[in-house]
Amino acid sequence: MQRSVVSIWAVCIGSLLLAGCASGQRPAPTPSQAVPEAPVTTAQPTQNMATANTIPVTGMASDWVPPLLISPEEEAAYYVSRLADRRFVTSYGGSDNRRPWYIAAERLGQIGLPAVPLLFSRLDTTDEYEQMLVLYALQLATQDPQLMIRTRGEYIQLGVVLDPAHNAENAATAREWWQQHATQLSL
Repeated sequence: MQRSVVSIWAVCIGSLLLAGCASGQRPAPTPSQAVPEAPVTTAQPTQNMATANTIPVTGMASDWVPPLLISPEEEAAYYVSRLADRRFVTSYGGSDNRRPWYIAAERLGQIGLPAVPLLFSRLDTTDEYEQMLVLYALQLATQDPQLMIRTRGEYIQLGVVLDPAHNAENAATAREWWQQHATQLSL
């Protein structure tokens, strides 16, 4: 009798352990999905954005990684679709120097060349926040080494970034770069 009670307890404990271990598992992201971790904090005021007074933080940057991306183009399309989402941001830095981390723009910068045509398709958006992030992502993405080889080291160099008040002049700079280098993107 004592042996059967011990066996029942062992089965129950083993089942609970297996259920507990299995419920929290998430597949590890592929290298193309890896996103730098940014610390989670409460919303803080920013000085860079004229249109928003706080940096909404809802989780770690890795929480925003989409599942099942097959190609860099699909990943770029996903992040371009998230540029206008003001919640798609976290922050980094010390408590005395909190900075926004624009997840979609940063990821598009890491994707590089495949993101550039998609970003240019969103350059004329009427949402000044989205346009600000499109321009920032273009500055980052055009520094892709594969693209810089094609453009002889030229990339979109913006004067003041992440300030909607400078969107018009930054968009003009981006269009000028596009006119000079659009043909190198399709080689």
